[in-house]
Amino acid sequence: MQELSLNILDIAENSVKAGADRIVIDIEENGSSMKICIADNGKGMDEPTVQRLTDPFYTTRTTRKVGMGVPLFQMAAEQTGGSLRVESIQAPAPEHGTRVTAEFHTDHIDCMPLGDIVSTILTLIQGSPEINFIFHHGKDGKSVDLDMGEVRQQLGPDVPVNEPDILVWIREYLEEQYHDLKED
Repeated sequence: MQELSLNILDIAENSVKAGADRIVIDIEENGSSMKICIADNGKGMDEPTVQRLTDPFYTTRTTRKVGMGVPLFQMAAEQTGGSLRVESIQAPAPEHGTRVTAEFHTDHIDCMPLGDIVSTILTLIQGSPEINFIFHHGKDGKSVDLDMGEVRQQLGPDVPVNEPDILVWIREYLEEQYHDLKED
């Protein structure tokens, strides 16, 4: 993968497949460090499965024999001197779900760009409109925020969040916030 937003998309899609109805994507940038956390309330995993996630020859999918998403995300973090951590609690425990946290040193020559995170968020919303995606990207005391639960509440129950006009509005809303984030 050439940009971190594609890794985020892959991990979040795993959360969708795990039955999550709430997925939080949190990006925090401070100086030359960036932390990306994707957390869900899906079915979770047992410890042996968590331990095998970074093995590219391990996957729970039946359509192929390799699972490259987590190993590639780990490699992207570690090649900058950062790290990747996966924590998971298996259902039926009350606080079940999975949290994937990657830390990057953004001043490292091998740090991949974040990429088109707005399109990543829109792809997730369009493909899984029933899920409450919560997105936060903080940098230099400013932030970009989107809570699909709040959007749904404003729209009411009769308006699907993956309607083209709604997706255009969400894109413009995020892009406006990113414009403010980049202004100094």
